[in-house]
Amino acid sequence: MDPTEIRALIEQNLGNSKADVHTDGQGHYEATVVCAAFVGKRSLQRHQMVYATLGSRVGREIHALALETFTPEEWQARAQ
Repeated sequence: MDPTEIRALIEQNLGNSKADVHTDGQGHYEATVVCAAFVGKRSLQRHQMVYATLGSRVGREIHALALETFTPEEWQARAQ
């Protein structure tokens, strides 16, 4: 699966989010997702929200997905 397809699915299904997705070309992906809906959510909840945007593709076309999730404020603080 192309990383741009995964990015599009995340951004379309997780409102007001930005995603950056990379792959090793063998079904393993890394994604960084920034979304205001993550505010007040623990890491597990954030990951579940992202997985929900990908549905049954996880475990099929997407064999492994490493996630980093941030609120916009966390992302901005990290950049400083």
